[in-house]
Amino acid sequence: MRTKERFMENWRFYEGDVETSRLPHPKGPLYRHAKAEIAQIGPGNRNYYDNNAWAIPGHCNNYLNWETVNLPHDYVVDKIPNKELNEGLGFLDGKNAWYRKSFKVSEADRGKRISIYFEGVTNCCTVYVNSCLAKRNFCGYVPFEVDITDYLYYGEEQNVIAVYIDNSSHEGWWYDGAGIYRNVWMIKTDMVAVDTWGVYVAPKKISDTEWEIPIETTVRNDDFKNHRVAVKNEILDEDGNVLAEVTNNLNVALKYKAVLNQKVTVTSPKLWDCENPNLYYCRTTIYRGKEAVDEVTNHFGFRTLRFDADHGFFLNDKHVIIKGVCCHEDYGLQGKAVFDRIKRYRIKLFKGMGVNGYRTSHYSHSDQTMDELDRQGMLVMDETRWFGTCDEYLQQLETLIKKDRNRPGVIMWSIFNEEKLAATELGLKFAERMSALVRRLDPTRPVMSASDANPQTVKCFVAQDLIGLNYNLQNFDALHEKFPNMPIVSSENCATGTTRGWYFGDSPKHAYINAWDHDTNSWFRGREGTWKFLMDREWVMGGFQWAATEHRGEAAWPRLCSQSGALDLYLQKKDAWYQNKSLWSDEPMVHILPHWNLKGREGEDIPVWVYTNCEEVELWYNGESQGRKQIEKFGHGEWTLVYAPGEVTCKGYIGGKEVASDRVATTGKPVALKLEMQTEALFASKWDCAVVHCYCVDENGNKVPDAAPMVHFNCTPNGYIRGTGSDIADHTSMANASRQMRAGVVAACIHSNGTEGILKVYAHADGLESARLEIEVTQPNDKIR
Repeated sequence: MRTKERFMENWRFYEGDVETSRLPHPKGPLYRHAKAEIAQIGPGNRNYYDNNAWAIPGHCNNYLNWETVNLPHDYVVDKIPNKELNEGLGFLDGKNAWYRKSFKVSEADRGKRISIYFEGVTNCCTVYVNSCLAKRNFCGYVPFEVDITDYLYYGEEQNVIAVYIDNSSHEGWWYDGAGIYRNVWMIKTDMVAVDTWGVYVAPKKISDTEWEIPIETTVRNDDFKNHRVAVKNEILDEDGNVLAEVTNNLNVALKYKAVLNQKVTVTSPKLWDCENPNLYYCRTTIYRGKEAVDEVTNHFGFRTLRFDADHGFFLNDKHVIIKGVCCHEDYGLQGKAVFDRIKRYRIKLFKGMGVNGYRTSHYSHSDQTMDELDRQGMLVMDETRWFGTCDEYLQQLETLIKKDRNRPGVIMWSIFNEEKLAATELGLKFAERMSALVRRLDPTRPVMSASDANPQTVKCFVAQDLIGLNYNLQNFDALHEKFPNMPIVSSENCATGTTRGWYFGDSPKHAYINAWDHDTNSWFRGREGTWKFLMDREWVMGGFQWAATEHRGEAAWPRLCSQSGALDLYLQKKDAWYQNKSLWSDEPMVHILPHWNLKGREGEDIPVWVYTNCEEVELWYNGESQGRKQIEKFGHGEWTLVYAPGEVTCKGYIGGKEVASDRVATTGKPVALKLEMQTEALFASKWDCAVVHCYCVDENGNKVPDAAPMVHFNCTPNGYIRGTGSDIADHTSMANASRQMRAGVVAACIHSNGTEGILKVYAHADGLESARLEIEVTQPNDKIR
């Protein structure tokens, strides 16, 4: 039966191109190089020495620089930023590189199909197995599988897989890291098995209570003889109860694939929606005779989608406004090599501010992120990286669709982002070919794009099912008039930057931007104004705000990242997080900005804002009421106070009743450090981590929001400090365990080394009481292994 094992430990890594000898005069080397074992010299060769202790100088150039790493691995993020490098990449870049891994395959596995599944490798890569060319991949954001069966040695002989990273070009204007940066798996199956992404489940409502479930199963036969198999598909609920099943026979020709279409019916299932994301499972089993030889399980959900040009989006016939965010899939303390724990933590933070939509900008996101979006009830705009009709781009699009088409959260496919060719006949031809491919692979969801061009000139819209428009608020009404029968969504909006805890004017010295909501210009509008505009138009389905988090890159020296996020680069909440909650959440809330540690600004007028979803807000300053104000829908409360130390409090009212409150106050000087764990748990797995925040408190235990000591972290040997961060203009390596605090908090990412027990994290700073946090490290559950 099928097994799936991590293939991520003890890889050898070298950054740089490995020099080889000049081509000699005889033809022999060329003759050998032109055969199946094409990698005759260099790290692609099976017998290349990457072991420093046994290296042979002259055969292994630069051999002393090979190191052992675990995957996922981003070899750029730990570097020191360099002002001379590209700002889009966050002033970081890396050379080309090599990865190698030796492994054995048991004799018991002879006769099985064995493959390596790479979830993501930047940017272009070449894979060799035992000196033979096995795969080339041309996009860092699409997963790919390498069938290594034909290349393997069994028993005690070593096998070697080598991956060459070509980092000479980049796929975007953001930080894209470098390396084998997503999970890698070894998959073993019978020679007759379900193909990769080979099950397609597309539930269709046929009456008030009944759902028909068409199931398409692709079976591959890697044996050198024909096979007749039985394909059994079962529908299971979350408790494992079988609700329906169907079995049919299928003939599969040797070294080929065959497709079987089946149907079952289910009565009155629980629906998937944003509040109750109920999941069901399709278990597919392949039988050869009476023997089960393969089994895979895919989750899916029961829901209906309706896109109305006049009234917006309907989920299960209920009007739903898309309150979405755009996201890159990186993290300030891990780069592109983001652990599964962080992916879940991010989405939980998004959900906390009222988000119900997620755009995979601008590429296919990892399986773990997509799984979590389904589990947390997120509506996904799923986007491919490249626009065009070459074989490579169409294959990438097909991979995206097949990988994600069972997911209930995915509600639309985006075929491009901000393409100049969208206004040309060439762009229309691209869109027609890509849309046709999407509809052939998944006719259940609409095709769209994210266009920033003047919508009056875009030709691609006629090849799509709905329109996505980036920014362009001034053109929405004319667009709706021109295409009255096409639903419209704001596929990207806002992009207004703010810096966490920065309550001064914009600072060119640090590239900080003031924390109050504002319009950057007529294109990048503030959150409040944008949301009011969209909500004034019933025919707009909602939108996707740029962005959920700050991301490395798109920077302005000395700042290393964008500033558009509601969370900062290290996933610390900015005032914008609370503003989004006031716009998108029904949970009553009030949030005051700024904090009240403004020493040196005594006597100055300070704008005091309250983000709220309450009907009324009253503000007190040092015990005196500053008035009670009516708050317009999607608005905020605003006062001007002359600064003096003290406190500012507010209360929010709905229907005349107090439902929420907030307080900011001038604190004393920092006297101690405190550590707080932000993530839920930590498992004894080398692929798990914890996020810890370090604060300063005064003598009364109040957090000091402007504290700025140098903090030194360390921990017990069953873990290690992966990275620390606070100031987005700090040019110390992310991997440094010492960090200058800015605006009252430092984030630290602690990795487990796979050992159970109590992991102790320590924080020290001169003149302050130290802090210690004890984390119980337990055995992994089903979520992290």
